[in-house]
Amino acid sequence: MSQLLVVRHGQARFLTDDYDRLSALGEEQAAALAGHWLARGIHPDTVYAGTLTRQQRTADVAGEVFTRSGLSWPETKVLATLDEYPADDIVERLAPALAATDKKLSTLLAAAEQGTDEKSRYRNIHHLLEAIIARWVAADYDSGLVPGLMSWREFSDGVRAALREIMKDSGGGSTVAVFTSGGPVGVSMQTIMNAPELKAAELNWRVHNCAVTRYTYSGNRISLDRFNDVSHLAEGQLTYR
Repeated sequence: MSQLLVVRHGQARFLTDDYDRLSALGEEQAAALAGHWLARGIHPDTVYAGTLTRQQRTADVAGEVFTRSGLSWPETKVLATLDEYPADDIVERLAPALAATDKKLSTLLAAAEQGTDEKSRYRNIHHLLEAIIARWVAADYDSGLVPGLMSWREFSDGVRAALREIMKDSGGGSTVAVFTSGGPVGVSMQTIMNAPELKAAELNWRVHNCAVTRYTYSGNRISLDRFNDVSHLAEGQLTYR
């Protein structure tokens, strides 16, 4: 049996102009994960990541811990289909279009634009994101209003194709580490559980930064071992954003 370790990236710089970078805490989380793997003799044979800086940097920090310990670390293989869904594009384009005819969404959109402090901004933006992503997943909108917007089907099918490719290309008994984002983690869980599509988005909200979801697989057979494992993180290192 082979192991597939699907890692959400470390904490990024949410509510800044450069979200796609790890925060100082995000780098600590990635180093803690690598130390945990070292202590338990977990040594990835292959490493994958999406194209996003926060994903690749999480992998790089883990690799630096390994190399400082005198162990090799594989060169990261990059697959764009491991990227997160384009949340900013979805909200910026879809929210105004839907809010024009949906009073609840109009209220959420106004609240998201009026947060007075970081905590309230985070809460208001999250509530808006939940509502918009639910409509996006269900394709409950007129695609003509947002031409060229990536659909949920395009995104989720891409993630599934990436995971199939990764499993196919690995040898028996391999340990494969995949550094990605909450959306692809949710899709992987929803697919294995054969759950409704919306469950992928709902699971995404619960995935901690630098959490590990572990699967075992052989051929086309795959089983869930553990979801959202944060045993390598201290209490003060637990974050969602």
